Amino acid sequence: MTPRPPVPIEVLPLFPVLDQRLLELLRSLSPADWQRPTLARLWTVKDVAAHLLDGNLRTLSMLRDGYFGESPPEDPATYGGLVSYLNRLNADWVRAARRLSPAVLIELLEQSGAEYTAYLNTLDPWAPAAFAVAWAGETESRNWFHIARDYTEKWHHQQQIHAAVGGPGLVTPELFRPFASTCVQGLPHAYRDVAAPVGTVVQVTIETVVGGMWQLERAAQEWRLRDSGPGPGATAEVILPPEVAWQLFTNGMNPDQARGRVQLRGQPRLGEAALHLLAVMA
Repeated sequence: MTPRPPVPIEVLPLFPVLDQRLLELLRSLSPADWQRPTLARLWTVKDVAAHLLDGNLRTLSMLRDGYFGESPPEDPATYGGLVSYLNRLNADWVRAARRLSPAVLIELLEQSGAEYTAYLNTLDPWAPAAFAVAWAGETESRNWFHIARDYTEKWHHQQQIHAAVGGPGLVTPELFRPFASTCVQGLPHAYRDVAAPVGTVVQVTIETVVGGMWQLERAAQEWRLRDSGPGPGATAEVILPPEVAWQLFTNGMNPDQARGRVQLRGQPRLGEAALHLLAVMA
């Protein structure tokens, strides 16, 4: 397993906050708003809301109740096989949920969100998670990281809805920083094929008070996030505005689109690799 921070990223108290923000936003939408396109490519606002509901129900069914309604993919050991399987499940659900009214979606989100959060609170944060955080290169994860990964899913899909309808958004210190802190746990995996001398440091900075700074250091066998914050001077630094970071890390913007809006200092080759960090299954 990739080394992780000694203290888990604490997100459990934020799930009810996200749910409340989501319900308030959805209840404010006009019929036209529900059909607006989003950064989730072919999905409308209503489709993204349905996908969020699927996340609640799937977790409760599979993990709480031990019920798996569909067989896993033929090649579950491969990343590509897992992505294809998840994409099919997601598409099937969203297509069927188009039969549901916005009012029904809101009601189901409210009920299932509370049950989902209650279930997460029963988990031992240090016990093995049912599903590894594959986008971070892990084959086994702890529950705290699985929960933090689920937070990033809820955060970025809700943020997609805000972006589509001109909502206030979730880019606040309380809500954005845990999202970013979780996403950057995938940096060692994103740099796995990047060669550099031992001791090389790459610094990733997300601007403004909502962001933060993380350092990635080359060890003897792998890249590692530094546990204790700033250390040696960086060989390369990547500086991103928060609105670029969240889209880049969640496949809403590709590296070519991001380059004109980020700063790369030091050795460009080392900084460039950070633009390929994906904290979603894609």
